[in-house]
Formats: sequence, C-alpha cells, structure tokens
Amino acid sequence: MAKYLVKASYTAEGARGIQGAGGTSRRDAVAKMAEGLGGSLESFHFAFGETDAYVVLDLPDNQSAAAAAIAVNAAGAATSEVVVLLTPEEIDAAAKLSVDYRPPGS
Repeated sequence: MAKYLVKASYTAEGARGIQGAGGTSRRDAVAKMAEGLGGSLESFHFAFGETDAYVVLDLPDNQSAAAAAIAVNAAGAATSEVVVLLTPEEIDAAAKLSVDYRPPGS
C-alpha cells in the first residue's frame, strides 16, 4: 500500500457540517471512504489555519488516491491537496537510479 497525506480545507458549508456532526463523524466518514477503496485511515488531525485537516491514508495506488480527491472536491464541502508519501527505502532506491538529465541553459 502507498501512503498519502491529504490536506483538506473546509468551505463554510463543510465547517457547518463539522459544527453539527462533530469531528469524529468526519473521521469515521473518511475511514469508510478509504476502506471502500481497499485501504485504511492511518490518522486524522484537525488544525488551525489555512489547512483544516491533515489526513494520512493507506491506499492501493494513485488511482485510488485520485478517486478520493475527486470525490471530496466534487462534493463541494472541502477542497483537498494530496501528497504522495515515500519511505526512506523508496528514496534509497530512487537515489540509485541513473537519470539522464540536462538542466536548462546547459
């Protein structure tokens, strides 16, 4: 499974939903969504500022993460940004790959 960090920001409508149903209800809804995609919710935290919630999901693949983001954004109560998380071992493997790259202006 791959890990994804979802940064969510609620609209006024979404904030009213949190106010009415509570934070645990939102966490449970996100867990159910992840399970429906074949994954799981690792963590869900509310925050102050521009980002209202930070969520870590374990999902099978990028398509599942994209499907979740599309569903959240299409619902209109929140916007989301999805960040693919990599393990240190994945970075080790990436660092060993040979890359043929020429920077601009070279």
